[in-house]
Amino acid sequence: MARVSDLGGAPGHGPVPAPDPAEPVFGERWQGRAFALTAFTIGRISGRNLEAFRDTLDRLTPAEYHDSGYYGRWLHAAEAMLVASAILAPGAIDARARRLAGETVEEPPAPAGTTKPDYAATAPGSVREVEAAPAFAVGDRVRVRDGARVPGYARGRVGTVARVQPAHVLPDTHAVFAGENPQHVYTVRFSARELWDDGDEFVVTVELFETYLEHA
Repeated sequence: MARVSDLGGAPGHGPVPAPDPAEPVFGERWQGRAFALTAFTIGRISGRNLEAFRDTLDRLTPAEYHDSGYYGRWLHAAEAMLVASAILAPGAIDARARRLAGETVEEPPAPAGTTKPDYAATAPGSVREVEAAPAFAVGDRVRVRDGARVPGYARGRVGTVARVQPAHVLPDTHAVFAGENPQHVYTVRFSARELWDDGDEFVVTVELFETYLEHA
């Protein structure tokens, strides 16, 4: 199933603009506050589990994700995490915003108790040690499994392992607090023609977890 953020290779979005070195970090004051509020929310709710935040972003509606701008979608995700953890009642943010706009609105009562996950990382960052040897080696031809949590254009495609990376925490389970399950990661090289059928002759590399792959 495609995720709302899975736009890589999708038509109709135009070229990626070149970065502007003069662009400010925050174009408007509220964006800096949104950044700080979201970072605080991630730290308090998920113990700095960034996969949980990214998973929440992917669960936003298309309108929440695409129509709100970069920091707008961060705020939507922060609200979703606060509601899912029963820190805020559904509709509480909307009620407060309407009150600030001058409306007489009653805010939903706060939940009786939180459902914040009991989580603690086993080590800093996401790199981990695993005892098992890598299942694939440089030069192996591999196919991306159809159900893998990868960019849509890579599912089912065949590429070549270009590099074996250190093991990392698996985002699929880590995002939902079901364990870190670290796995080897592989840099896999694809031809553009393999990914998009009629693409130019250039190479695309994708970092993929071990369970995302099978021998081709």
